Amino acid sequence: MAQADIALIGLAVMGQNLILNMNDHGFVVCAFNRTVSKVDDFLANEAKGTKVVGAHSLKEMVSKLKKPRRIILLVKAGQAVDDFIEKLVRPALPSSAAMITAVFGSFPYGVVSTGRRICNQPHIKTIFQGIAAKVGTGEPCCDWVGEEGAGHFVKMVHNGIEYGDMQLICEAYHLMKDVLGMAQDEMAQAFEDWNKTELDSFLIEITANILKFQDADGKHLLPKIRDSAGQKGTGKWTAISALEYGVPVTLIGEAVFARCLSSLKDERIQASKKLKGPQKFQFDGDKKSFLEDIRKALYASKIISYAQGFMLLRQAATEFGWTLNYGGIALMWRGGCIIRSVFLGKIKDAFDRNPELQNLLLDDFFKSAVENCQDSWRRAVSTGVQAGIPMPCFTTALSFYDGYRHEMLPANLIQAQRDYFGAHTYELLAKPGQFIHTNWTGHGGSVSSSSYNA
Repeated sequence: MAQADIALIGLAVMGQNLILNMNDHGFVVCAFNRTVSKVDDFLANEAKGTKVVGAHSLKEMVSKLKKPRRIILLVKAGQAVDDFIEKLVRPALPSSAAMITAVFGSFPYGVVSTGRRICNQPHIKTIFQGIAAKVGTGEPCCDWVGEEGAGHFVKMVHNGIEYGDMQLICEAYHLMKDVLGMAQDEMAQAFEDWNKTELDSFLIEITANILKFQDADGKHLLPKIRDSAGQKGTGKWTAISALEYGVPVTLIGEAVFARCLSSLKDERIQASKKLKGPQKFQFDGDKKSFLEDIRKALYASKIISYAQGFMLLRQAATEFGWTLNYGGIALMWRGGCIIRSVFLGKIKDAFDRNPELQNLLLDDFFKSAVENCQDSWRRAVSTGVQAGIPMPCFTTALSFYDGYRHEMLPANLIQAQRDYFGAHTYELLAKPGQFIHTNWTGHGGSVSSSSYNA
C-alpha cells in the first residue's frame, strides 16, 4: 500500500538523521539500504516508535511510495550512485518519479538528473523547505539552486569553503598557542569573544567549546588528539574544479594540501628532529594588540576565501549555462550548515547591490573591510613567518589579494620565457589580441607553436 511521502536509500549516519528529521516534521519516509539488514536494525532502534517504514527491495520501496514517487539517493559518490540509478530507472521506477541524488551528504535542493528525467522541483519543495533550518523571520535555508548539476556544484563549493574556514581557524589557533603562548582556556575565551564580532559563526563557536573541553581525567582533550586530519574529498573536488576552469581558488587548495601534510605524521616526527627553524624567537610585542591582529587576519582571509569560492561559482555558471542567484546561495548558507555565519548576510547584501558583481573584493563593504584589516593581516603573517609558524591559508590569501590588486604582474616574463623556449607567442600591451613570436636568439626561425589563450 502506498503510504510514504518520500523514500531514502542509504542508511549511514547522515541518511538516518535525514529520515528522522523528515519524520519529526510530519512526513512518512520509506527507508532502504543495499545491506537490507540495516533497514531492520534502523527500524528496531533509531526509528523505533516513529512513522518510518522499511523496504527489503527496490520494488517494495517503490510500491510504498505515493505518487509522484520521490526518492533520495544518499550513498557514497561513484559507482554506487550509477548502479542504483540504473536499477531504479529501468525495472523499478515509473516515469512519474522524481529522483534526488545526494552524494556524500552533498544534499542540494535542485538538480538531479537520472539520465532520462530531471527532478520536478515543486514536488520536493514542501518537504525540503519544511525540514530545513530557518533564519530571520522563518525563511528556510533551502531553495532551488539552478539547472542540472548546479545544486551539487554549489554544495561542493560550500564544502570547499568549509575546508578553508577550518584551516584558517587552525592557523589562528597555532599563532595563539606558539607565538603568544596562550593557555587552553585563554584561547577558548578569545574565540568566545570573537564570536561576538564579524566572525560570529558555527565554526568559531564550536572551536571555543573544543578548547574548553576536558577529558575524564580533568585535562583538556584537544592536546591529546593526533594532529592528522582526514578528508572525504569535497575540498579536493573543489580544488580540481578550480584548476579545470582556470579560477585561482588558492585558499581552498592550500587547505586541502594542509590536511595532506598533516597526514604525514610519522614523517614529520622524523623531520622535526633534523630540520631547524628560526632560533630563539621570542614575541616581545603587546599580546592583546597582536591577538587583535590575528582576529583581523582571520577575517580578511575569510573574505578572500569566499571571494574565490564565488568566482568559481560564476565561472561554472558560464561553463554550464546555469543561472545562479549568488545572493540567494549566501542566504541558504546562513543556517543549518557548517559555514553558517553572520558574514553571509553581507554577501547577500553585496549581490543585492550589484547582481553582476565580478568579485566580492570590488564591493564597497568588503573593500573597506579588507582595507581596515590590512595592516593587522600583514603583521600577523610577517610575525608568524619570523616565528616559523606554517600559515598556508593566511599567506595565500594575502598573496591573492596583492596579486589581484596589481595592475601589472611579472607574467610578462613567463610569456617571454614560453616564447623563447617553445615559440608559444605573446601579446603586446599596445596590441591585445595579436599574438607575436620573436626569434630571441637569432636561430630557429619565426614559426610560432601556438597562441596563448588560457
